[in-house]
Amino acid sequence: MNDMLMALVQILQPDVFLYLVMGVLLGLIVGTLPGLTATMAVAILTPLTFWLPYQSGLAVLVGVWNSAIFSGGISAILINIPGTPASIASTFDGYPLVQQGKAGLALGINVLYSAIGGLFGSLVFILAAFPLARFALSFGPPEYFALGLFGLSMMVAVSGTSIVKGLIAGFIGLALAMVGLDPMLATPRFSFGSTELLGGISFIPLMIGIFGLGEVFYQMFTGVESGSKAETQIGHLVGKKLGRMLVTAGEFIRTLPATLIGSITGVIIGAIPGSGADIASLLGWEFSRRVSRRKEEFGKGSIEGLAATCAANNACLGGALTTMMSLGIPGDAVTAVLIGSFIMYGVQPGPAMFRDRADFVFTVIGLMVLVNLIFLVIGFFFSRFVGGFILLPKPIMWSVIVILSIVGSFSLNNRVFDVWVALGGGILGFLFRRYDFPLGPIILALILGPMVERNFRTALIISHGSSFIFLNRPIALVLIIGTVIALLGPVFMRWKRKERVA
Repeated sequence: MNDMLMALVQILQPDVFLYLVMGVLLGLIVGTLPGLTATMAVAILTPLTFWLPYQSGLAVLVGVWNSAIFSGGISAILINIPGTPASIASTFDGYPLVQQGKAGLALGINVLYSAIGGLFGSLVFILAAFPLARFALSFGPPEYFALGLFGLSMMVAVSGTSIVKGLIAGFIGLALAMVGLDPMLATPRFSFGSTELLGGISFIPLMIGIFGLGEVFYQMFTGVESGSKAETQIGHLVGKKLGRMLVTAGEFIRTLPATLIGSITGVIIGAIPGSGADIASLLGWEFSRRVSRRKEEFGKGSIEGLAATCAANNACLGGALTTMMSLGIPGDAVTAVLIGSFIMYGVQPGPAMFRDRADFVFTVIGLMVLVNLIFLVIGFFFSRFVGGFILLPKPIMWSVIVILSIVGSFSLNNRVFDVWVALGGGILGFLFRRYDFPLGPIILALILGPMVERNFRTALIISHGSSFIFLNRPIALVLIIGTVIALLGPVFMRWKRKERVA
């Protein structure tokens, strides 16, 4: 109780509240601009918050993360271009509503139901994280190895159309994670005689490069420019006759089932390692369509479909945070970056954090609840005008991102070497996008690789070299079976699909 009250007092401090509002405003801009992502924003801003008290730094990052996911729906609705991948499904019904002259209603639904989904996800996080962490405290090295292995098996699930490309990306991540000193023997490996590499490759600069610089390089290569025909529609919509933004009581009751389905789907998908809000929003839309009495309206301007996907993509954040904080395994790309942020603040995500740093946990919980209330209040106003940011020239955005990426990479450890790491990550991110390699597997490998190796070797030391220790522990055995199913399931399904076609 003391930790809870202490966290509440801290997040209600004027400076922390101001940083939270600042994060929300930045997230609104980042999410609305097509091509920028919440992951990119959190990765770039993490080192810039290093000199702030952890409450203020977390306020910026949580604010950016939540509001960027929500505001990605603004451009998805207005010009049929998702601001972030999480808003892909918002184009299905959001843009048709604009074509019907209901742009204000579509934007209002995006604000309201994103906040509802976010609050639902935060509630699940509050209820589930502490019991899950208490259960995980009984884990030993065999269980942690099996848990990390299960997380790595999600590389197949997030590989998209090519499992081979996903596995290649995952092995590249594992190779990068092995650079530095051996965790058990403290002998150098893959350092090539460089003292800079003895401490390993810095995670945050690498993420800044992959998600920030990599995206800029790719957009420059593909020649993405402003002023497209779709974007010029903003001039006719923003700040003008958008119509009503608030749903009526009847519309709210009508959308309740879809909202509940979308929120539950979002939390569950978010809790699965390696998934993300884009998958959650697509599945939330599909599941709500299946149970709706108005299936024919979905994809043609259904307020139920839009409500479901908006609730799902923000509810996903609570699920992802539950997995990341209680087990130390990232639920999505943003929580993978947040693990690095937490470590930067001197806190290691995992079950021990709930025992030793409960004040930190309650601070995150309070910020998650508060940020949804903030963007619910200001979202309606900004949805009318923030769309104008879509018209910003791309070269200006590219320049800002590159400058922030370089400054952020250097400021973390005051090392020029980290800037080179970011540039190397940028080249890697560009090549991944250029040749359609998924980014999810490399993130999972970078985060979970060291955890799997360390606990595997520790478990073998405990058992005097016997691998049966992983089969004699029930939790570890269940997780290993789950890993086998996760790895072979997609392969089996594709084989069955080809067999049907033949």
